[in-house]
Amino acid sequence: MLGRKRILDSIVKNGKSILAIRYMGTSSAAEKRMLDRMLRVDHAGEFGATRIYAGQYAALKGTSEAALIKHMWDQEKVHLETFQKLIPEYRSRPTVLMPIWNVAGFLLGAGTAMMGKEAAMACTVAVETVIGEHYDDQIRKLMETDPKKYEGLMKTLSKFRDEEMEHHDTGLEHDAEKAPMYKVLNTSIKAGCKIAIWLSERI
Repeated sequence: MLGRKRILDSIVKNGKSILAIRYMGTSSAAEKRMLDRMLRVDHAGEFGATRIYAGQYAALKGTSEAALIKHMWDQEKVHLETFQKLIPEYRSRPTVLMPIWNVAGFLLGAGTAMMGKEAAMACTVAVETVIGEHYDDQIRKLMETDPKKYEGLMKTLSKFRDEEMEHHDTGLEHDAEKAPMYKVLNTSIKAGCKIAIWLSERI
């Protein structure tokens, strides 16, 4: 009887520790899922952005806008390369939808550019608006989770967010709002980006 009492006392005394260990395990698993989704969608998004600019450049090569598009494209390539390194570092994986984003991104970029440079810039404004907001959401989540632990990742996301917003502002400065059916383009492209984000996070 005394032996049983000691065992029960031990369980009661260590109950908090047992619960803490279980909580830590759950928290770590939740963080891993969060990071997997973040890195997967960011990698997909930057890949899609490089394909959009590739399409725009192909359609507008030789025009006055070509150098500007090439500059933004080069920045997106650096973003993509960074996530290509971060995915294995955090033991994440790319989305299986990459072949779709490969084609869809290029067609979106080329298609809007063929409508004129203003439509190409309208595409940039719409895409970068969604990406900028998305990076803000991710930075906020990391801040709430563990700002010290994820300081480096937050700096990377903040830098990329700022560059995306520069692209957004550049698009406005280069007559994006003068594109034919600007509001329709803006709304539809934003909606498409949000669907792509939702899918890439999960698949």
